[in-house]
Amino acid sequence: MLFGLLGRKPVMDEVTAQWMRDTFGWAMRNFDAEVFNGETILVTPSNQHFPDRSDTPHGMADMILHRVKHYAGLERWPTRLIDASTACSITPPRITVDGALRGAKALAPTAIEGALAIPYNPGHLRDPEVLIADYAYTLAAYLGAQAQEPPPGGAENWPHVTELLAVFLGFGIMMANAANTTKIRSCGSCSGPAVERSNYLSQYDMTYALALFCAMKAIPANEALRHLKSSLRPFFKLAMKEVMRLNP
Repeated sequence: MLFGLLGRKPVMDEVTAQWMRDTFGWAMRNFDAEVFNGETILVTPSNQHFPDRSDTPHGMADMILHRVKHYAGLERWPTRLIDASTACSITPPRITVDGALRGAKALAPTAIEGALAIPYNPGHLRDPEVLIADYAYTLAAYLGAQAQEPPPGGAENWPHVTELLAVFLGFGIMMANAANTTKIRSCGSCSGPAVERSNYLSQYDMTYALALFCAMKAIPANEALRHLKSSLRPFFKLAMKEVMRLNP
């Protein structure tokens, strides 16, 4: 038994795991630890958290965005949906907020140049998890730009940090489920090609980050496990055991 313990191989390499922990620590310092501890929830791709229905694709996309903003604690930030196919790269503006940046006590920004553009692809409504992950990533990018200190690893890691920040905001299940790294072609009888999103961290990185989030929030593993796609569940179980062992 002792030899088995000594030979245990880490689920995630230590450098990456430490970077994730450091990034969550950076997020806690810059984006209100009280909101994270007291208000942030594990958002699930379920009717419990996304009960809205609309007769139009745009209306449905807008309702989903409203829910994502609410769970992220950014409900008071002005936003507008734009067609992702015509959207250029977005430069996050500097936002001035008098008081709490996010959460129930947050106020609307006092200085911002118009509403924040949120690109969306109507085709992603076929897989709302992808749309939710896209929204969470975009909002995390806007939020991350307000940090008072550079992220761990430096500015070149911003896209990767932003994905972790989306997990920190509570959207780890969708970020993991939607982080596809291979293209999947549909058969001729299927309704269309698989819906995918571009990602910087792998689905396993996202799953490990989800385990860190659950450990920090004392969320039972089963609450996340039942919503994860089946291929990620064995890895998540191992990640949770490792995270709990290293951070009891």
